[in-house]
Amino acid sequence: MAQTILTTLRRLNRWVAIAIGIGLMLCAGFVLLDIGLRQVGASFGGTDEISGYVMAIATSWGMGYALMELGHVRIDILRTRVSQRGRALFDLFSMLVLSGTITLIAIRAWPVVERSLANSSRANTPLETPLALVQVPWFAGWVWFALIAWATFAAALMLVARGEFDKSEAAIGSFSEAETLQ
Repeated sequence: MAQTILTTLRRLNRWVAIAIGIGLMLCAGFVLLDIGLRQVGASFGGTDEISGYVMAIATSWGMGYALMELGHVRIDILRTRVSQRGRALFDLFSMLVLSGTITLIAIRAWPVVERSLANSSRANTPLETPLALVQVPWFAGWVWFALIAWATFAAALMLVARGEFDKSEAAIGSFSEAETLQ
């Protein structure tokens, strides 16, 4: 069951990463086109604002993918000096803290979105972008990350409880400096 959860999460997050990549490529194309237009005295305007929105959304959604690919940075000076069981416990603690932190971020992000929806808030910029248009997908990305983190924690906890430390480490461990240099 734990491996099924992890495999499903990886598969879903690959699709999320592809969608994010397409969005970033479209944004980059839009910015490049605007730069080209500036050379002939024209401009779309607002590309800096739009690219900032795209980056915020891409970041919140991309965090889940980074988690599943062990892409988050972790200081593991103590982790490398303990047994396999000790590493598993450090990894579980790390996932628990990460899951709690991301859940708190998602919870604290909701009032921002709620206020923008209630007030029909718009950006204080020439584009006057409706903020909910940006904040709803941004918030959804944080919620997605929190769900992914808790599901990954639960799967890893199942693996550790069964004594499958190698599989747990593959799911929530970290790469040592020596492994990243190879």
